Amino acid sequence: MKIGLEVHVALPTKSKLFCACSTTSEEPNSSICPICLGFPGSKPMLNKAALEYSLDVASALKCVSKNRTSFVRKVYFYPDLPKSYQITQLHDAIGVDGHLDLEKKRVRIRRIQLEEDPAKIIREDNYTLVDFNRSGLPLLEIVTEPDIASEDELREFLNELRSILYYLGVDIEKELKVDLNISVSDARVEVKNVTGIRNLVDAARYEIKRQEELVSKKQKIVAETRSYNEKSLKTDASREKESDEEYGFIYEPDLTFYKIEEKEREEPIIASRIAEAISKKYGCSKKTLLELVQFDSKALELLQHSQGKWPIQSIINVIEVLKRYESIKLSNEKFTELLEISKSGHQITDQIIKNVTSGSHVKVTVSDVSSEEIDEEIGKMIAANPKIMLEHEKNPKALNFIVGAVAKKLNASPRLVSERLGLVLKKGFKN
Repeated sequence: MKIGLEVHVALPTKSKLFCACSTTSEEPNSSICPICLGFPGSKPMLNKAALEYSLDVASALKCVSKNRTSFVRKVYFYPDLPKSYQITQLHDAIGVDGHLDLEKKRVRIRRIQLEEDPAKIIREDNYTLVDFNRSGLPLLEIVTEPDIASEDELREFLNELRSILYYLGVDIEKELKVDLNISVSDARVEVKNVTGIRNLVDAARYEIKRQEELVSKKQKIVAETRSYNEKSLKTDASREKESDEEYGFIYEPDLTFYKIEEKEREEPIIASRIAEAISKKYGCSKKTLLELVQFDSKALELLQHSQGKWPIQSIINVIEVLKRYESIKLSNEKFTELLEISKSGHQITDQIIKNVTSGSHVKVTVSDVSSEEIDEEIGKMIAANPKIMLEHEKNPKALNFIVGAVAKKLNASPRLVSERLGLVLKKGFKN
């Protein structure tokens, strides 16, 4: 079983790929011009910023780039293409022969190409609308070799790719469309325009099972294009798969060959590699670190600024609390202040974070409570929460509830409560 992907990413430019129309208009058909609408005689002009973003992505994915790039017309007839062709690339793509390394596998990148987005089609019960605001938006298509062989690899590849794009400044919250190319035998089936990692995994799971059942029954698998239905969790036949000859590619005569100047590009931020390095250095969980920083540049900044200066677990704990907020806006200095409070053994609460953020004075007091009092309160909490005691055998973090509740009630240090809880459990608590 083999899976190859065609990932379509919207680039974060202010104007469209071949004209000056804005990429951010919301009112339908309000950001259009003769070039977007394909009027006869209109002439496209390449957006330099889109070219630079494309080259950054190609470099991050270790692609080889020629010293020039060019465009072609991909001819097909559809309501979202008023020109009856799409401007894309073929022989002079932005980059070729790259790769993206996963934890246990290298996925090869066949090519990366720049192209224009078609318009948006909106289907109603008995009519169809077309919004040309999307027509001409800059898209980057990333095509892999069929190297993915499982659902886990598919999920890991997409998360790794999205993280690289995020740190390159690409808005990954925008719609990211993926075409799945799946083959269980010799025939290749394409599942078009799937969005969302969960949908991609579900679509792949269904299509693999469908093809395997056909093979087991010795029935022929048709090389075709299918669509994914999110409600039924199934793929449905759409049309026969087109060949390159049917698209009738020709060079785009209104666009020239563009010279690509050789220059050093900054090393991309690969969050998984940073998490792995810190994990090996300090003996903490790579998975936990990656969850914190894979799509959060501020969390990564705080982690890198503080590592080596503070216990790594304290840094992780404070960042985890901060992650409750939609975005972390603390300076490195304010973050250090929170680490000081955490070091004192006090629990970082929402109120403390608000006070630190606003610059208010934070007074932290911990009551002088005896070990016997803590043990007694721990005993009461254990007796009142038998389900947590059963759950903690599989999930040690379940005990955090007891630690937090006891620390809050007695105004005690959570660290001391945690230590006392460990001793109580070690001795064996008897209800």
